[in-house]
This record gives sequence, structure tokens and C-alpha cells, in this order.
Amino acid sequence: MKPAVFSYHKSTSVEEAVKWLDQHPEGKILAGGQSLIPLMNFRLSRPEELLDITGIPQLDTVSQTGDRLVLGGLIRHQDLAEHDQVRGAAPVLAEAASHVGHWAIRNRGTLGGSLVHADPAAELPAAMVALDATFELVSRAGVREVPARDFYLGFLTTDIMQGELLTRVSIPIADKTAFGFAEVARRPGDFALAGSFVEVGRDASGAITWFGISGGPERRAITWPTDAQERAHAILEQLDTVDILDDEAYRHHVAQVVAEETYRKAAGGARDERTEGG
Repeated sequence: MKPAVFSYHKSTSVEEAVKWLDQHPEGKILAGGQSLIPLMNFRLSRPEELLDITGIPQLDTVSQTGDRLVLGGLIRHQDLAEHDQVRGAAPVLAEAASHVGHWAIRNRGTLGGSLVHADPAAELPAAMVALDATFELVSRAGVREVPARDFYLGFLTTDIMQGELLTRVSIPIADKTAFGFAEVARRPGDFALAGSFVEVGRDASGAITWFGISGGPERRAITWPTDAQERAHAILEQLDTVDILDDEAYRHHVAQVVAEETYRKAAGGARDERTEGG
């Protein structure tokens, strides 16, 4: 398994990278390479030119600005899972990042690479939709900000435009909403058969964001009933609006079960917050 012949370029700044992208519209960006390189090795992707952006130091940072957590596009999955600031401000994101692939993949794969690749079974795109993140996309024309909930357009399809580079992700720090995460996979590290993020607000408002069951993240707003049977029915009502890709009956069942499990985790967090807050 060897890729087709390509030319290799390495960038050390965002300005240099977007200039190169503007001049090479058919070129591909190499970040972590955990999706692109296998595709190239199987010759399912044959870029003639490759731009390596791993040498851009300002894109692998974590910071907090006001009430928002700001992540660089080159932060590694393992760093997301272990970073104290991420674990404190968005613990559900750290938990989800710890489920990405295997340890070797998490140490190479990058946040921006996963978000732009948009694999429908990936945890991080769905996490960004659930957390109401905003993506910063930079090109020669300037900076464009796109909400994650508008970024995903379908199977492996996003709103990123030619010449744009995803540089940062901004996430509001939620203090009145509890989040839960769960997924079902055949083995640890395998692609999820179904997964979900659940939001539970103090007023019983919330949402479910599924992944692995359709062409991309599927977020559905919901008011959570306290009765278990009513809650199961409400989950089914939202799930029935999703166009499930394949193995429809099986994935539908798994998606229902995982949403119920995720709700219990989120609701437990919401009760803990209410107890701490008096």
C-alpha cells in the first residue's frame, strides 16, 4: 500500500499556509494524517500536492477567553483528553476525546483534522455541535466564523471553502447545562455504531446529538420528561426524524439505548450541580 506520487510542502505560519492554499487549489492539508494517509495509501485519495501544517506552533494551544474555551486546530486528541483546562471547562469533550481510536491515533490525530474530515462516526464533530462551538476559518480573504451546527452538510461534506484553514475552535462554557456522552462500538477504538451527547438544563430543556447513525451529527432539541416511559417515547420521537444510513432497525435500537444511557449520565450531573448550588 503506497500512495501515488505527490509533492510535499511544510508551512510554519498561518499566513504562509493560506497563501499556499490560495496558489494550490487542488492541494490537500496534512495535519495529523490519521484519515488522509490511509486514504492515500489505498489510493482512494490522490492529491498531487500536500501541505504539512504541523509546524505552525500557535495552533496547538488551549486558552480561556472570558466565558469561552478556545482550542487550536492542531491540538492532539490525547491532549484534549488530558488537558486540565479542557477537563475543567468542558469535561464531556475530554471524555469524548479519550474514546477517539487507539492511543497511537490519539497522539497523532488533531482536532482540526477530525472536524474538517467530518467522518459521521467521529466523536469530535458531534461534540462540537452539542457544545455549540464556533469554528474560525482563515483564508487570503480574511477570517470567517461558522457555527458548528451550520458546518456539517452531509456525509463527509462541510461548509469549508477552497483555500480555508480551520485555525481555532471556540466553545461557550456552560454553567447551567449538564452534558453526558456515551457510545457503542464492537471493540474499544472501533468506529462507533451509535453514540450520543445529551444536554440537560436546569429547567428540563435540552437536546440529543447523535453520531454514527447518519451522514453527520444529528442534534434534536427536547424537553426531558421525568417519567421514564415518557422519556423513552420522547427519544423515539426525535430519533424517528433521523435518516439512518444502514442497518436501520439495528442502529435505530442502538441509538435509542445509547441516548437513554447518556441521558442518565447527564441527569446525574445536573443533580450534582443543583446540590452543589444549594
